[in-house]
Amino acid sequence: MGRRDDESFVEFVAERGDALLRTASLMCGARQDAEDILQTALEKAYRHWGRLDADTDPEPYVRRILVNLVISRSRRWKVLREIHMARPPETPTLAGTHAVELRGTLMDELRRLGARQRAVLVLRFWEDLSEAETARVLGCSVGTVKSQASRGLARLRERLGANLAPMGS
Repeated sequence: MGRRDDESFVEFVAERGDALLRTASLMCGARQDAEDILQTALEKAYRHWGRLDADTDPEPYVRRILVNLVISRSRRWKVLREIHMARPPETPTLAGTHAVELRGTLMDELRRLGARQRAVLVLRFWEDLSEAETARVLGCSVGTVKSQASRGLARLRERLGANLAPMGS
């Protein structure tokens, strides 16, 4: 069993940093927050880097730290959530920017989900992890992943259905 060194940490961050930042951005909502959370996660991982088995992939370990930090942050900041205001009705058109608008709407609704549901959806559908892998990263049962994914998707469908219904007509 080999040991990890500083050079392997630098290589890991160079190879997987962008992917971890995308995951953090999806879970946090704002890129600045994601950068801060990722920096903290990498700092925590670095402190224990030498103890990790050199033959195993460190990404699930770092991703778990990232998820835990996002969930802890959302608990602390629950009071500071922004209030969403209704937008005035507009005549929808299917412009060339429709995909961008749809993505923005999806991201807004993803941010409105609870931290656990958001983490499950990001890991399952953005990171393309299996239910078992997602459960392992989150430290919960496969049943919890299934129920959180189901509830999160149902909430997104409900909210997006109201926002997207006029666009399809």
